[in-house]
Amino acid sequence: MSECLFCKIGGKEVPAKIVYEDGDIFAFEDIHPQAPTHILVCPRKHLASLTEASAEDAALLGRMLLAAARLATERKLTDGYRTVFNNGRGAGQSVFHLHLHLLGGRAFRWPPG
Repeated sequence: MSECLFCKIGGKEVPAKIVYEDGDIFAFEDIHPQAPTHILVCPRKHLASLTEASAEDAALLGRMLLAAARLATERKLTDGYRTVFNNGRGAGQSVFHLHLHLLGGRAFRWPPG
């Protein structure tokens, strides 16, 4: 997607503080963090939202979660962390490229939102 901001970040056309990348996934620090640690984990494959994912994307989605867990361990988020997919405008999604928020470094409340 030539106009997608996150595709451009993954392709290194737009600068970002990349903290993890492999052939299928990249992760970078959010420019408007909502917690001391706020990292976005994205697939290189463009999917606008979780709704567009199919059974063939199951392994990719799992790898995104495992990348988030690895980053949480590296960041020493020993008191806990939160992983969030916002799916659709009504849920707060503002960039329509599937991404997982990894949030940590502060206490969270339940229910979220």
